[in-house]
Amino acid sequence: MNLRLMIVAIAALLVGGGMAYGLLGPSARLPQGATVVSGKPLIGGPFSLIDHTGKAVTDKDFLGRTMLVFFGFTFCPDVCPSGLQVISAALDQLGPDAQKITPVFITIDPARDTPEKMAAYVSSFHPRLIGLTGSAADVAAVIKAYRVYAKKVPGDRNPADYTMDHSSVAYMMGRDGKLVAFFADLSKPDALAAQLRKALSGQS
Repeated sequence: MNLRLMIVAIAALLVGGGMAYGLLGPSARLPQGATVVSGKPLIGGPFSLIDHTGKAVTDKDFLGRTMLVFFGFTFCPDVCPSGLQVISAALDQLGPDAQKITPVFITIDPARDTPEKMAAYVSSFHPRLIGLTGSAADVAAVIKAYRVYAKKVPGDRNPADYTMDHSSVAYMMGRDGKLVAFFADLSKPDALAAQLRKALSGQS
């Protein structure tokens, strides 16, 4: 997948600092490890989607649970399956602590990612992974709420044979639905597991 245009909009107000994260350039990378935020995060918010079983869900259905949210699409050839494999392996390494995290995969391609397609896809990664899709408008709203970069790229010969450029970041959302941390490096399960455990330990 072409990631030359990958841009991640990560914004957070730090306690006492008033500092906001800017847009990442095409070749920029976030520092290694988790970035933990405090104050009033500008990522996340209300959403209304459909899970991979066909059930309508909203953000309120996840209150009281810590979510690990990752955006992508089922036709993704590399970044999405690679990221989900690392997330799944990291959860397995957490042992009992993994039960404290609800992994969620939200599509950026609702036109093709039906609940049935999402069900088959998420089941190939982790038994607890929840797939979310919905109408084009509802998916666009959650993409905007999470400051996710996503752009349709038409095929060279057939515009209908498109792919999607998108950011690749996992967001940990607290039990109150607010951003706790985000993880930009999804290449090493061991490192991600350690970062997830550390972020969990900071939850009250």
